[in-house]
Amino acid sequence: MKTTDSLDLRSEATAGPVECLGQTFPSDQARREHYLKLLAEKLKDPEFRKQEGFPQGTDEAILAMSDPPYYTACPNPWLEEFVERYGKPYNPETHYAKEPFAVDVSVGKSDPVYKAHSYHTKVPHLAIIPSILHYTDPGDIIFDGFAGSGMTGVAAQWCGCASADQKYELEADWKLQGKGAPKWGARRAVLSDLSPLATFITANYNLSLDIQVFTETASRLLAELEEELGWMYETHQEDRSGTIDFTVWSEVLACPECAGEIVFHDHALDEETARVKDSIKCPHCSSDLGKKDLDLVFETISDKGTAEFRKRPKRKPVLLRATIGSKKVTKAIEASDLDLLKKIEDLPFPKNAPTNDFPDMQMMRVGRMKTTNVSNIHDLFLPRALHVLSRYFDKVNSLSDESIKRPLKVIAQHQFVNASIMNRYRPASSFGNSPLTGVYYVSSLIAEANVISLLRGSVNRIKRMEKSGWAKTSDWGKNVAISTASATKISLPKNSIDYIFTDPPFGENIYYSDLNFLGESWHGVVSDSNPEAIIDRVKGKKVLEYQHLMQKCFSEYYRVLKPGRWMTVVFSNSRAAVWNAIQVALQQVGFVVAEVTTLDKVHLTFQQAMSPNAVKQDLVISVYKPNGGLEDRLAKNGPTVDSAWDFVRTHLNNLSVVKARNGELEFIVERDPRRIFDRMVAWFVRHDAPVPISNDEFLSGLRMRFPERDGMVFLPEQIAEYDKKRAQVTQAPQMELFVSDERSAIDWLTNFLKRRTSTYQEIHPEFTAQLGAGWKKHELRPELLALLESNFLKYDGTEEVPSQIHSYLSTNHKDLRGLEKSDPRLIAKAKDRWFVPDPNKAQDLEKKRERALLKEFQVYQAFTGRRIKEFRLEVLRAGFKEAWGKKDYQTIIAVAKKIPDEALQEDEKLLLWYDQALTRTEDGL
Repeated sequence: MKTTDSLDLRSEATAGPVECLGQTFPSDQARREHYLKLLAEKLKDPEFRKQEGFPQGTDEAILAMSDPPYYTACPNPWLEEFVERYGKPYNPETHYAKEPFAVDVSVGKSDPVYKAHSYHTKVPHLAIIPSILHYTDPGDIIFDGFAGSGMTGVAAQWCGCASADQKYELEADWKLQGKGAPKWGARRAVLSDLSPLATFITANYNLSLDIQVFTETASRLLAELEEELGWMYETHQEDRSGTIDFTVWSEVLACPECAGEIVFHDHALDEETARVKDSIKCPHCSSDLGKKDLDLVFETISDKGTAEFRKRPKRKPVLLRATIGSKKVTKAIEASDLDLLKKIEDLPFPKNAPTNDFPDMQMMRVGRMKTTNVSNIHDLFLPRALHVLSRYFDKVNSLSDESIKRPLKVIAQHQFVNASIMNRYRPASSFGNSPLTGVYYVSSLIAEANVISLLRGSVNRIKRMEKSGWAKTSDWGKNVAISTASATKISLPKNSIDYIFTDPPFGENIYYSDLNFLGESWHGVVSDSNPEAIIDRVKGKKVLEYQHLMQKCFSEYYRVLKPGRWMTVVFSNSRAAVWNAIQVALQQVGFVVAEVTTLDKVHLTFQQAMSPNAVKQDLVISVYKPNGGLEDRLAKNGPTVDSAWDFVRTHLNNLSVVKARNGELEFIVERDPRRIFDRMVAWFVRHDAPVPISNDEFLSGLRMRFPERDGMVFLPEQIAEYDKKRAQVTQAPQMELFVSDERSAIDWLTNFLKRRTSTYQEIHPEFTAQLGAGWKKHELRPELLALLESNFLKYDGTEEVPSQIHSYLSTNHKDLRGLEKSDPRLIAKAKDRWFVPDPNKAQDLEKKRERALLKEFQVYQAFTGRRIKEFRLEVLRAGFKEAWGKKDYQTIIAVAKKIPDEALQEDEKLLLWYDQALTRTEDGL
């Protein structure tokens, strides 16, 4: 029989010479030893450890996790060398032109690779592959600074080992869309994350592994573990022995009437429905009680991990599920089961089990972590699980083959939550147990799982990965460089990255560093949460702080990305303020948004699942870094009207020409004239330049310079392609308008009156129906008549009927067809109808309206109260824009302080002006 050591040695013995960063080593172990020695020297340098985001951990712990130069559990000092050796220098003469590409994040969530190791949020590699193929060529370098579990790297390498079926399916789909065939071949990836736990998962997904040697070693190791500690999961029924699958522990509660103890499982759980009862009858005094009326019973214990006396909730084992023979049985706890638990509890505390105190965090201040008195990592584990996990890590650490040790550790890491007291007993579910995801939560009913079985399940997950095609190429693992560092400081050269795919933190949806503290404590290397981009009241990070942190990250993304290249950002948050923070952060650093698509999400976060008002969708944001030519021309010529049209031409060239779904054309929002104006304004603001053209002049000039179709603006050379597609469908694409403020109300009226010139009486019921629950909280609701008088014209019947009304009436009323514009019958029908003015008169109205807005802005400036509770966003936007043009940043800041924070944060335009004003003031400009 082979021993674990012989299997371990066989893995290294089969390795031949390897090349790494231009050097040749006799074996992979020699390569690892060489770079570990260099990394150990780096770790002795105090300056190296001062880098932002450097994790907390000893040199030994960091080295134990790392596999340099491909992966380091700290900032990777070889990133720049990796990119310089394998990347292609930026060449402004190289032709590169791409349209935005949509990502379907629901693809691949049942794939064995995706399921091999969970993470708080992750986009499947199969969903990322099409984007990489669209935006890059083989050998290009892709970056992800929020790598999470490393799916971007897996996707980049998968492009070189996709199966024939996968290739055929994608190529056939692209052909139907009129796209050319992709260029297959592996891409290289630089992956980084603030969390050592995340990068350790990334390394296991992206570095090479001999799965046969791994599974043989794992099987032998688990067999040894079973032989040593399998007795901890033995049970008996009618003289037959079996193996415990999980043991159910119940909290004990105290009756407020008689102080009698109530076992939650025995008296609160309905046997028929397997759900918690609405009321509980005390078995001692028969009082009818709600769960909220009952208090936990605590007991004082001597904590072996900390050598202190502590109070913990009293819990009682009530039943267990076991495999006896070939059957699954559920049985009550017997005396022998209690004796077993007592024997385990009397064992000494495992030497290598973590005893880290939890840092201050939101989840420790409220909820079940607080009420159950959890304050230390080992509080989350019952003695049995703690002993098995600790012994498992002892065995893994005794191995000499680092390439096997890493995946053996990660399969245990995958099971930490399932092995803890956060695993809930769920009798109504088919599995019977599962934890809540994305949150620390201890249930009243705990399912203490068989840890050895959990580890075997993780081994099988890795085995299934191989069957799906993972790591099939000989150079798998040599195409990546993984770093544990903050995205606010990326150790990469300027203009060195060909494409970025990233899935950043979603504001306050998930507390990443807090959740990762559990696994990182077992490794002894913990995230530095100071630069973490998150909204967190405990850490003093609000929406504005989150925005500025994301801005620092995106600034680094912008710096390393080659000009003219693209970034895809997958984002999920239901709060408008957080969404605006992301958009403003992107635009502030110089990215231009080309497309935003919404996609249904298959798996919801805890907050999304629990909130009835949450938007259960992902947003996929496609942005590009303008090429150097546009930047250079602006620097040379300054903020002129010509530079505004220069931006428009560049922007239109980067937008999708046609978007279709289910055989119907979709309206491309970024081609809407007002959206183009907003992007142009953001471009000049980002460059600290006055906007050289007014809104009405811009819209008028846009119509003169560029062709328009179905409310969308195109370059002349794009029109033929759109017209060809448009001729193939029966219905023109329609823009969806949601009326939430004065500006969107005006836009809705414009669309309505373009289709149907109408009287006030006809407009009023239609308009009122649009003013629903989506109206912004602090925005004044405008009177319909005021909106009409400020933005549109009404025919009074004294002159010829305007062509807009004439066209509508003659089309929709047979008796009015062919009449002259001065015909009395036509005049009578046209009188008092509102219509959209032609461009020349629209400019006059726009100027008149802007004067009125600025006059009202003066009222806001003079306001002396604490906060303006209701206001017009259009007034604030006009005033902020004028103040910006005058470089009057203090006015913007002063007025912004008079409106509620959420109102400022929920309006992208106001936030843009305000944030830039703050930046200029802080910089002394």
